Amino acid sequence: MTHTSMEPTFDRSVLCDRLEAAWARSDRIFDLLEPAALYERPIALRQPFIFYVGHLPAFGWNQVIGGLLDRAGPQPELDQLFARGIDPVGVDAYQGREQWPSVAETLAYRDRVRDALRATFDEVEERVGQDPLADHGRVYHLVIEHELMHHETLLYMMQQLDRRLLRRPADLPAYRSDGASAPGQARVPAGEVRLGAAFDDVPFGWDNEFPGVTADVPAFAIDTTPVRNGEWLEFLDAGGYERADLWTSEGWVWRERTGHRHPVFWKRAGAEWRYLTLFDELPLSDVRDWPAYVSWAEADAYTRWQGAELPTEAQFHRAAEGIPWGDPSAGNYHFQQWAPEPAGRNARGASRFGVRDLVGNGWEWTRTVFAPFPGFTAWARTYPGYSAVFFDGEHYVILGASWATDQALVRPTFRNWFQPRYPYVFAKFRCVRPV
Repeated sequence: MTHTSMEPTFDRSVLCDRLEAAWARSDRIFDLLEPAALYERPIALRQPFIFYVGHLPAFGWNQVIGGLLDRAGPQPELDQLFARGIDPVGVDAYQGREQWPSVAETLAYRDRVRDALRATFDEVEERVGQDPLADHGRVYHLVIEHELMHHETLLYMMQQLDRRLLRRPADLPAYRSDGASAPGQARVPAGEVRLGAAFDDVPFGWDNEFPGVTADVPAFAIDTTPVRNGEWLEFLDAGGYERADLWTSEGWVWRERTGHRHPVFWKRAGAEWRYLTLFDELPLSDVRDWPAYVSWAEADAYTRWQGAELPTEAQFHRAAEGIPWGDPSAGNYHFQQWAPEPAGRNARGASRFGVRDLVGNGWEWTRTVFAPFPGFTAWARTYPGYSAVFFDGEHYVILGASWATDQALVRPTFRNWFQPRYPYVFAKFRCVRPV
């Protein structure tokens, strides 16, 4: 991969402002937790919240100062402990509250790293034209977007907490229950789509976004809105969780082993179902038109029940043609609602084929296994495993955005991925059929 065709730039003011804004939102999100909650671990595959207080600055240090500038820090043991978001090196020794660094120590580490990062702009700018990490301030984009992605991770972790451990914001928007568009199907004609981008054509992208490919997509039919909670209730009442024929073998084993019998965002309360938002429990009847947030395994079972399939990555992009990516007025993302809204409510987010909510109101599961585009290169030498360690055939691509996705991540080339039996993500789905 070459890095010569686009003139490298470095807008210090913009990068600095974006970094400070990301830190400010991190602080606001952590402030949603009661102090005792910092040592809670509501999802077994994630670490306690105190880990993430340290992980976000540690990533910045390890990318910019330890990575690009090649300098050791004064607390290398914390740089290492907080380095990885899942299964960090040495984490087995840090299982109890008394074994993790104290809140005061972790916050002092965070503040020291932030001050150190603020002082790096001159040195990084000197490397523009010599290092792709410095060109366009890419190393800062790595740090900023990593922080933005973890905002969503933290929030879906918080959604699994006892509500008494959360502080409800005074400015929380009112929930929306009206305005859903009618369910339907759209016929999408055959056409060509572009997946990803050329490295030299954009100032920043993660390694899996490059080098970009084109794909021919045959005609297909797709739901104009995602599957809603009310439709999911029909699947549940029809015995969808009890029919092994609807599930992959791995999905059925998971369902049996875990006792998973309903979406993780649902709760049985006597004779009725309740829906769990970040701060409240709502009657499911009030949010029947909200999209159903489920795991890939559940979504796949539903599509089989319907005699359909999940879309491929290429079908998603073909159906999304004409959507104004990155415009929050056209979709429920960038923390506008702090919850889903009725499916298809925002007509401005419709594609040229009339498909709504592909971008916003929840990520969208696809049936495409997460894999590199031909010619893939892990271009960031400071983070070579960002995508590569997940090219294992065990993760599926999800696209679009949820209400908790920052606007900066809402671009056509951005690819997200999760394991099929991970039920906590703010992810919806829809059905496709051949025509």
